[in-house]
Amino acid sequence: MKRAPNSEREAIDLRRLIYSAAARRSLGEFLEYLTIEMGSEARARPIVSRIKEQCRKIAALPTILGRPRHELSPGLRSFPFQGYVIFMRYSEDTLEIVNILHSRRDTDAIMDENEH
Repeated sequence: MKRAPNSEREAIDLRRLIYSAAARRSLGEFLEYLTIEMGSEARARPIVSRIKEQCRKIAALPTILGRPRHELSPGLRSFPFQGYVIFMRYSEDTLEIVNILHSRRDTDAIMDENEH
């Protein structure tokens, strides 16, 4: 893992952050939907940026976060963030963002679609 200085005097390990195709597609769909709903991409873009920033923060932490979601897929974890749920999978030096869904979506159905 990469090392980066921590503001608390110590160095922490950084995991490499990667997004699956489904997660990238979801972020694009959020931007498209929010742009229509808000009437402006300039107003919608900060919401998507905050989600991506949260993913970067999760990857930078040395601990493993999120609720285990083994019922959906082995090793899968979920983390709620501002009305969205970030689905992720940790490996030794990587955090893979598997998908990001609005919290009102049918998680089981969508995650099952992505597995096939």
